[in-house]
Amino acid sequence: MRVFLSALALVLAQLQAGALEAPPPLFIEGYAGKRSVKQGEAIGLHVSTSAASFDVEVAKLGAQRRVLWSKKGLAGANHPVPDDAASMGCRWPLSLELPVGADWPQGYYEVTLSASDNGGRWVQRGRRTAQSSAWFVVRAAQPGKASTILLQLCTNTYNAYNNWGGSSVYAYNSLANNQGHRVSFERPSPSQFGRWELPFVTWAEQNGVSLDYAANEDLEFHPEILEAYRLVLSVGHDEYWSTPMRDNLEAFIGKGGNVAFFSGNTCCWQIRTEDEGRAFSCWKQNYHLDPVFQTRDYKLLSTAWSHHLLKRPENSLTGVGFLWGGYRKSHGQFMDDPAEYRVHRPQHWVFEGTSLKRDDVFGGAATIVGYECDGCELQWREGLPYPTFEDGTPKTFEVLATCPVRWHPDDALWYERWPVDRVGAACMGVYTRGGTVFTAGTTDWAHGLAQGDKAVVRITQNILKRLNAAAQR
Repeated sequence: MRVFLSALALVLAQLQAGALEAPPPLFIEGYAGKRSVKQGEAIGLHVSTSAASFDVEVAKLGAQRRVLWSKKGLAGANHPVPDDAASMGCRWPLSLELPVGADWPQGYYEVTLSASDNGGRWVQRGRRTAQSSAWFVVRAAQPGKASTILLQLCTNTYNAYNNWGGSSVYAYNSLANNQGHRVSFERPSPSQFGRWELPFVTWAEQNGVSLDYAANEDLEFHPEILEAYRLVLSVGHDEYWSTPMRDNLEAFIGKGGNVAFFSGNTCCWQIRTEDEGRAFSCWKQNYHLDPVFQTRDYKLLSTAWSHHLLKRPENSLTGVGFLWGGYRKSHGQFMDDPAEYRVHRPQHWVFEGTSLKRDDVFGGAATIVGYECDGCELQWREGLPYPTFEDGTPKTFEVLATCPVRWHPDDALWYERWPVDRVGAACMGVYTRGGTVFTAGTTDWAHGLAQGDKAVVRITQNILKRLNAAAQR
């Protein structure tokens, strides 16, 4: 015992003196060099790790998780994090070129990065593991060959909320509440795919609905792909749009292409992509600090699309907007009320086969109305809602269902033309202007598919069937 205590005392003394140092933390992080890549192309991965080596697994996410590529024992390296990584990217060197097979299915891909070691040399010698992930999108080498429906994923929204490196375009999750205005894609990034788009993709795959895929930015940098499709989909939280994205999709609609917005808070903020899509800027509430503001040429001002200086509310694209929408079961708004739609025009083809009648409600059990919802300015006549068409909503827009929603007062304080206490309405509806556009007016529509809500499922089927067949182009 005396020998043991002496040895223990020696070890403690050595630890205090730093002779038996604990091992440094084990970590691994990385990002893909592009947001999307065509089948048959390669995509670069940029990885930083404290381990001598690391492993990679690449899997497509959908109804089943399918591993397409993996490799072990890749050489690791620890790269510094620049102070401006959130806005300008990490600038880490290329770790490997990932060969995307020509036969890889289109979709959202998760890259799992793993590292392990055996701890310290003298102390803390247990086996340790670290893991993180990156993502990218595989799009069709031949657009429209496998499907005439294109799902463009909300990849700009993923980047807007990413605070890796200290800041996002939101103060609440940025270091010292210092809201950023430029965010880089070239840094480790979580995504929101699993919350909304994955439930939609899972339902589609389980029900034989074939989809082509793209990232948000592909509408800007590869607009030619739109020519191959009859129907373009937006699902979930599609909040951040550039002018070229919007111009190209509106041209698609004008030529007879159809769009279904199974999304909410859609096209809320204008962004300006920079460095060939590697980053974007959005000054949001601080629009007066945007260099464009000083020019008085406001069409590219990176603030809310519905801002009076832009004169281009998102309603003219989607039929609805956040200015007349708001929150449901979020931000303290209508927290104890059912998140359901009330039917107003059951005779419309959207409701075919649902057996829904006027004033029936649906989707409440799956809380489909929330958390962020879009609407339009309404007037009510004989119990039915009609758009005023004074907020940019197209003249052919029909309101099919509504649900009360409201902004949080804090969101309204920055905008001088916003009444703080106004109650709006999430609006589900349809308009035609060349092509036909459906809007669900809610981020959480896909939750109804995930939970098998019969009305949500049938409405979704009606829309996909009709708009994929009816494009006049």
